[in-house]
Amino acid sequence: MLNNISFSCRKGEFISIVGSSGSGKTTLLRIIAGLETPSSGTVFLAGKKIVAPSKDIGFVFQDLRLFPWLTVEKNITLSMEKQEDKEKTKEVLEQILSLVGLTNFRKAYPHELSGGMAQRVAIARALACNPKILLLDEPFSALDVQTRSRLQKELVEIWKKTNKTIIMVTHDITEALILSQKLMVLSRAPGTIKMLQEVPFSYPRNPDSFDFLSLKKKIVNII
Repeated sequence: MLNNISFSCRKGEFISIVGSSGSGKTTLLRIIAGLETPSSGTVFLAGKKIVAPSKDIGFVFQDLRLFPWLTVEKNITLSMEKQEDKEKTKEVLEQILSLVGLTNFRKAYPHELSGGMAQRVAIARALACNPKILLLDEPFSALDVQTRSRLQKELVEIWKKTNKTIIMVTHDITEALILSQKLMVLSRAPGTIKMLQEVPFSYPRNPDSFDFLSLKKKIVNII
């Protein structure tokens, strides 16, 4: 449950939403995506009211939802199949495969991929229609520490190269501080915005630095 949520996000900005379990983080993300309808209020994207899922919004789910009977390239281009310009579709596919580092695994099936590679497919699929905004729901929560760290770095590079607006839900405050420019801290249910915190560090970030740890402690104490 959410209550009196109001915020804006600049084009190309990276925001992370953090808070305790049950604070409504995923619900807020689904409302932004048009997957759930709020009881009151309105979501706008570039001045357009969001009332349903749109190709302007890419969504990476926590459970990936890849189709096991389709190859990497077929999973990525599934949302593009209605496009009449086949050459353009092929061009975009090549660009995205290169962007996520999966060019050599285009013919692989999901069961043949590591967890990290499967997550990259999910991100690539969300980017395939060139959305204005990319939403991620705890995208790395099921991965081991080393794979998560590597994909965090890769996500920052993807964000910089594409200049996409990204809103990510995570329960990991360290991850949020490593990745995002701004943190939104939600209270316990009913979720309200307790704090909007700018992250003043340049990339790449050192999670062991004094300033990083001090800001992390501040956010932990608020949650």
